[in-house]
Amino acid sequence: MIVIIQPSRLSDTIPAPASKSSMQRACAAALISKDKSVIYNPGHSNDDKAALQVVAALGARVNQLSDGSIETDSTGVDLSSPDIARSSAAVNCGESGLGIRMFAPIIALSKQPVTIRGEGSLLSRPMDFFDEILPRLNVTVSSNSGRLPITLSGPLEPRDIEIDGSLSSQFLTGLLMAYAAADAKDVTITVNNLKSKPYIDLTLKVMQAFGLNVPRNKNHEAFYFEAPVPEHAASQTRRYTVEGDWSGGAFLLVAGAIAGNITVSGLDPDSPQADKKILAALQDAGAGMEINSKRIKLFPGKLKAFTFDATDCPDLFPPLVALAAYCSGLTTIKGVSRLAHKESNRGLTLQEEFAKMGLTIGLEKDTMLIQGGKGLKGAIVHSRHDHRIAMACAVAALQAEGETTIEEAEAINKSYPDFYNDLSTLGAGIKIK
Repeated sequence: MIVIIQPSRLSDTIPAPASKSSMQRACAAALISKDKSVIYNPGHSNDDKAALQVVAALGARVNQLSDGSIETDSTGVDLSSPDIARSSAAVNCGESGLGIRMFAPIIALSKQPVTIRGEGSLLSRPMDFFDEILPRLNVTVSSNSGRLPITLSGPLEPRDIEIDGSLSSQFLTGLLMAYAAADAKDVTITVNNLKSKPYIDLTLKVMQAFGLNVPRNKNHEAFYFEAPVPEHAASQTRRYTVEGDWSGGAFLLVAGAIAGNITVSGLDPDSPQADKKILAALQDAGAGMEINSKRIKLFPGKLKAFTFDATDCPDLFPPLVALAAYCSGLTTIKGVSRLAHKESNRGLTLQEEFAKMGLTIGLEKDTMLIQGGKGLKGAIVHSRHDHRIAMACAVAALQAEGETTIEEAEAINKSYPDFYNDLSTLGAGIKIK
């Protein structure tokens, strides 16, 4: 798909998309909660759909209700029923990095061998931590030299364990949920150099909402499981509302800061989501902004260069680059090392694609340097099959000189399939081919 963006002024109000970080965690928690669950405001991105397919393959009954919510009924990871057994030999996490890292320890609760497959860039992402950690928990692992496909055979046994959290917090999310599902007692997961701590806070919040045994968090360095939650006498329905997505919402907020007066609803300033830090970047950049608990209003201001540490929120790099392009002076963003194993090598991809629009981006060790405020020119750019690169280019194009063409623009379906429609609703000139 090719999308052409015309220079545009924006206006109107738009709701933020549903958070796939919240949605996928809710799917996993619903699977292992051994209750009926109703998930409100569910996402419908490719990653969200993949998560629902995984929980269904692992034994949960999944139905979409007339109001759009998702109902699940689960007894935990159960591959024994005849209608499940035919598909239980393999599950497919699509192209979701969170999906594969979170669901792998949960899948390892099964005694039956299960093969995990993926698609696209997920096939090249390193999964060495499965080979390193899971065997210590009584799980047999067979992988493709640290890559997918990977076959797991458990059941996983919770034990005291120490892991490295420097690459991603997503595997820790899976371990926390798997330990809770396995009724872990008097065991500790110790984590060294944990990145993206706010995402673990989100995990613990979701676990609590679904009645799971939430471990004691010792300064994000150790997670201690006490006695499991007592069995409840009667089944109950767990109800969870998926949060608005600060990751996708960040692109809308930046669009408002550079191209018009818009209002974004559905973003909770008190959310544990790491990407709410976009507000700090916008404030430091001088964007016009009014914030309350229900909506955030953006309007153009005199934008200036800013300094930002994205180590705990690396998904903000693409919208931050689009913002920095219109900020006078040299913007510095720390955390480039977190970008190597995304859908693309985002540090290099941002540098190369934005260079086509006339923006100079330097990469010095763990820091990105962006010389902004000189204007952008319309160009032909490529998503590199990375949803956030496509959205960053689209937002930057709103005030570029001339039209911008985005090739392989359908990459947005991974996280925010309504993105171009939402920009169009706000008044952007968009043509889809």
